[in-house]
Amino acid sequence: MEMSNPTGRDQSGGAAARSADRYFNRELSWLAFNDRVLAEACNPKYPLLERLRFLSISGSNLDEFLMIRVAGLVGQVYRGIEAFSIDGKPPSQQLAEIRRRVRDLETGQHDALADLRRSLADEGVQISDGTSLKPDAQRKLRKYFEDQISRVLTPQAIDPAHPFPFVANMGMGVLFKLTRKADDASLVEMVLVPSGMPRFVRVPGEEQTFIPIESVISRHAHLLFPGFKVEGSGVFRVLRDSDIEIEEEAEDLVRYFRTAIQRRRRGRVILLELDGDFDRAAEALLREQLGLEEALITKTEGMLGIGGLSGIVDALDRPDLKFKPYTPRYPERVMEHDGDCFAAIRAKDIVIHHPYESFEVVVDFLRQAAADPAVVSIKQTLYRAGNQSPVINALIEAAEAGKSVTAVVELKARFDEEQNLHWAGQLERAGIQVIYGFVDWKTHAKVSMVVRREDEGYRTYCHFGTGNYHPVTTKVYTDLSFFTADPRFGRDAGRLFNFVTGYVEPPRTEQIAISPIDLRERLYELIDREIENAQEGRPAAIWAKLNAITEKGVIDRLYAASRAGVQIDLVIRGNCCLRPGVPGLSENIRVKSIIGRFLEHSRIWAFANGYSLPSARAKLFISSADAMSRNLDRRVEVLVPLRNRTVHDQVLNQVLLANLLDNELSWRLQPDGRYCRIEPEPGEPGFNLHAYFMNNPSLSGRGTAIDDASVPKLTLKRGAAS
Repeated sequence: MEMSNPTGRDQSGGAAARSADRYFNRELSWLAFNDRVLAEACNPKYPLLERLRFLSISGSNLDEFLMIRVAGLVGQVYRGIEAFSIDGKPPSQQLAEIRRRVRDLETGQHDALADLRRSLADEGVQISDGTSLKPDAQRKLRKYFEDQISRVLTPQAIDPAHPFPFVANMGMGVLFKLTRKADDASLVEMVLVPSGMPRFVRVPGEEQTFIPIESVISRHAHLLFPGFKVEGSGVFRVLRDSDIEIEEEAEDLVRYFRTAIQRRRRGRVILLELDGDFDRAAEALLREQLGLEEALITKTEGMLGIGGLSGIVDALDRPDLKFKPYTPRYPERVMEHDGDCFAAIRAKDIVIHHPYESFEVVVDFLRQAAADPAVVSIKQTLYRAGNQSPVINALIEAAEAGKSVTAVVELKARFDEEQNLHWAGQLERAGIQVIYGFVDWKTHAKVSMVVRREDEGYRTYCHFGTGNYHPVTTKVYTDLSFFTADPRFGRDAGRLFNFVTGYVEPPRTEQIAISPIDLRERLYELIDREIENAQEGRPAAIWAKLNAITEKGVIDRLYAASRAGVQIDLVIRGNCCLRPGVPGLSENIRVKSIIGRFLEHSRIWAFANGYSLPSARAKLFISSADAMSRNLDRRVEVLVPLRNRTVHDQVLNQVLLANLLDNELSWRLQPDGRYCRIEPEPGEPGFNLHAYFMNNPSLSGRGTAIDDASVPKLTLKRGAAS
């Protein structure tokens, strides 16, 4: 079955049923992932503020899901497009199921918040609506409201004389029902919460008491509306369609995105959240004014905008309620060369495992390139670089030092478009050649290329990564950075940049595969080779670690491998449309998901190649791409082979194997779509892969100063570290 039905013919019969038997729905799979994130907010093994952070993440995740994925489905319904999902569901049916699941998820979020509030209160941290404040604290909060908050609020009457105010995406407001004391006239007023205001107000004098900003406004309405009696109030929140569609006729991408970012703030309303006591007449007014066709409307007795709870976690200095701080190691291999990244890479390929090993080595690689008079050229892809980017600063320093610097800045990086436009301007002003890539495809590959003049001639040093050049995410995302001076990789990196900057499609590459040119075909060839090995009686197995697997072609290839007897173990953090453990289809496929302190983000493929995994002869790859149609067909991505013995050993025998062995952070996907938390068997030791990597140096970066025996070796016996 195809993922979509462009003819529009009815698929409600047997074909759709067969699709549902073979595949999980992508959107429902994502909601199952967010259920697992929410479960960590209820995990008693974690410190309380970290649990609150997980709750916040589940809220932010859900917001993005609604603004992008649900908005896309709503758009299809609105335009009458019957594009069927991989499991044979039309958009309207998907939306109906999503709405039920979203309501269940929101109920779980509010239950978790209620539990956390009680537990945090026992530790002296109050998340309050303000009703229980002591008189002195109430006076201080009132003064804070008068001095700091009231002056930036703009009450607006809702009547024929005043146009209904625009409510921006993720905007929150309070509707007040008032009676004028002088003549008993009724009035409805709206107060929108300015986007620049803090989500929670820390009560002055009460260092660990926080009140939502909307509650502060509601409690002090009498100060905003003197001469009126406040009859009631209701809080609401709006999410809008936030996807940016690229028009083929867009001639100037920079100008297009500056305009599109403004349009996104005014997109179609996707969700209207109301508090449980919201007045019905006021609700009807919002429904009429906001244009809520196909929108999801939810009422809750709990807090709106749960994603903002991270502000409390960040504001509180309570180390007793947070994870013990972790300081990443700087690779010993580099320090043995007196911190000279080029000398370390020239001596041998190296893999850096973030966040356990510092991202500073990546920054130092570029800083040293900027300062090194022997460096003549730097080329760099930038997908997400963050607000404060040392990578951007290093590139500017290189240009100012007279280097030839090229930066591929991806304007289509979702929710980073505005920041990337800013960086592009900064880079251009520094004299850097800025390229925006393809109109239709995102450049998602993570590559740095430095050309250095040496005694033997020009040598190219490359960095290939599975993650972004982002100073914040590198501290919490698990990713791999591969450094090499192998000239074959250098030539391939040059071909990749020529493809992006000049549309020069390489006729061949020596090492890497590139999407959308040949990455899909390379994966298919590797899977097919395992099928042949299984059919010929040789060991056949596939291990993979990805963020998502939703692409029908890849899934069907893995099904064929399973039927041939290939043993397949997948670690898929998020979306998984593949249905494992189905007799006659996927009985040899096992899928797990890992959720913990760090976000699993690296993409790794391992193929047995005729030997039992793990093996030094296995074919091993890292990639910037997930197994999704967008990555294989509509993005520029790379698949990078790892052949150096030490690097190969680290990624296969340490990183991948630890993911398979983990039995403390893992969930097993069942054939019916349920995820069950994996628990150690009776008498079996627990194994936490995050703790393992926090406490043990990497095989590639440890250097000669660390004895091999100091790194516990992992074996396939679950949980064993001998």
